[in-house]
Amino acid sequence: MTHFADLNLRRTTSHLIVTLLASTALMACSPKSSEAPDVPTISYTADEIAEESARLNAWFEEKFEEEIAFSPLQQTFLGRKTNYGKIDEITQEAVDEQLAWRKATIEQMKADFDYDKLTPDAKISWDIWEYQYDDAVRANAFSKNGYIFEQMGAVHTQFPTLMIAIQTVENEAEMEAYISRLSETGRAIEQLLVLSKRNAEAGVRPPRFSFESVIESAQKIITGAPFDDGPDSAIWGDAQRKIAGLLEAGDIDQATADNLTEAARTALIEDWQPAYENLIAWQKEDIVNTPELATGVGALPNGVAFYNERLASNTTTELTADEIHQIGLDEVVRLREEMIEIKDQVGFEGDLQAFFSELRDNKDDPRYYYPDTDEGRQAYIDDSTAAIDRIKAELPNYFGILPKADLEVKRVEAFREQPGAAQHYRPGTPDGSRSGTYYAHLSDMKSMPKRELEVIAYHEGLPGHHMQISIAQELTAVPTFRTQAGFTAYSEGWGLYTEWLATEFDGTYEDPYSEFGRLGSEIWRAIRLVVDTGLHSKGWTEYQAVEYFKENSAITDAQARSEVRRYMTIPGQATSYKIGMLKIQELRRDAEAELGDQFDIKGFHDTILGGGAMPLSLLERRVDNWVAAVKAG
Repeated sequence: MTHFADLNLRRTTSHLIVTLLASTALMACSPKSSEAPDVPTISYTADEIAEESARLNAWFEEKFEEEIAFSPLQQTFLGRKTNYGKIDEITQEAVDEQLAWRKATIEQMKADFDYDKLTPDAKISWDIWEYQYDDAVRANAFSKNGYIFEQMGAVHTQFPTLMIAIQTVENEAEMEAYISRLSETGRAIEQLLVLSKRNAEAGVRPPRFSFESVIESAQKIITGAPFDDGPDSAIWGDAQRKIAGLLEAGDIDQATADNLTEAARTALIEDWQPAYENLIAWQKEDIVNTPELATGVGALPNGVAFYNERLASNTTTELTADEIHQIGLDEVVRLREEMIEIKDQVGFEGDLQAFFSELRDNKDDPRYYYPDTDEGRQAYIDDSTAAIDRIKAELPNYFGILPKADLEVKRVEAFREQPGAAQHYRPGTPDGSRSGTYYAHLSDMKSMPKRELEVIAYHEGLPGHHMQISIAQELTAVPTFRTQAGFTAYSEGWGLYTEWLATEFDGTYEDPYSEFGRLGSEIWRAIRLVVDTGLHSKGWTEYQAVEYFKENSAITDAQARSEVRRYMTIPGQATSYKIGMLKIQELRRDAEAELGDQFDIKGFHDTILGGGAMPLSLLERRVDNWVAAVKAG
């Protein structure tokens, strides 16, 4: 239920731009990445290995600083205020420049360092760095296959989110930078339009419903003052509040406040608004070229190869579409059996499909849904916060490493809120100055079943994404670039694993309906394996996918359609959750079997989280190294 990290503005420029061009493809591991390295023919002393590893780590720090210099946005998300008035260049030329830089770093690394002379963890750092280059190269090969504007990543809505939620203002210079970024947003949208038109010329367009959503959400961004005579738009209200804050604090005088206000208005009217109007006009112009019935990417030019690459990217495995489809079918059968047990436990008379209908259709039953009122929305936020707070007491029993950063539960901003859309997490800063945020779409409370509240809170908050990402950002024993690395199968696999892990905690899923919600969440991810591959490799229609979802879950109509449309616009991403979870569970079973009484759950989890995100093959190597170290004493 997480909004994938791939398409938010937290990525480095390289990741951001390549994501927009080709949905951030990750190639299958190179030999060093997928296999343990060969035994070196030369023996090195412990001091030599430590010295070489330290030298490599220092080099990685230099290269990380060079990398983020490409991206003003990444600097902001790291909590830095350098280049605070700028936005990344979003062009093919920028991608090419960064690929050339990355290629040069690989060549330098191989020339200046000895892989066999490194510690096991330093070898993983080497392999991740090389893997990320291969990732970008493979992504660039499909640069014309990516959907630039769509309803899920919704890059056009990320700019106001950046300005409102991330861009803090503490003095006059920072307000000037804020205003500069208002203008820069106009330039960025225009650059994205160039890419969108290029891909359309190649015959690649998102489904029609994506166009409709983009038009609607873009119009919301420029509705209200200063764009028309209505109430203040979200961005204009934010700009005025930030200026007023400086005035109230005595940091600026009234004349300066007036000048800043006028400058912000000018930037919005002359740069921001025209770009969004051009986006809306382009979407309205090009929507007529979309088929009435949406299709998977397999039907588009170069689509089959693109989808196969997407699967490799998102799962970091070599599993084929057919293999993933079958894994999904098998998991759906298993989980249905467990759901039947809960149905019988609560005394429901009727089959599982009837129980789905009972839960799905009785929207006014307070056992199943919150009221669709402001009070109901606040109750959802309060109950989610309480669930997260309860689980905090259990964490020290299962983890040695705990996050320092705080977590907030918030409603999604009105300009990007969608009925029935997935909840998601946005990380805080590495220094903890900005908390992590679990965002919930609450415009339609009848698509927010109570039974799912607990499991989503664990997935998005603790011990799920907030814990994993915060710990990664707070790591000091690995190169900084690893604290910012993103691999969907790892992060989403962890999120889904923690939903299951929470069953071992005291005080969780005590209500059988909440346990049914957990099973519903897991079968949801199994269904994704079936539906995603069905849509993109087996010619399924949107209708078929929605019906399969409803046949195997208590999902609402709004949720089912929102989910299926998500898979259609970000192919392959939805397969990462279940594949990643199954791998982490497999690694735990293998470690328990190998270590017996020596197995320590805290040690296992610290091993999973303590190295940051990585491809699943490298995660397996890291766990194997831990098991070997435990056995060696």
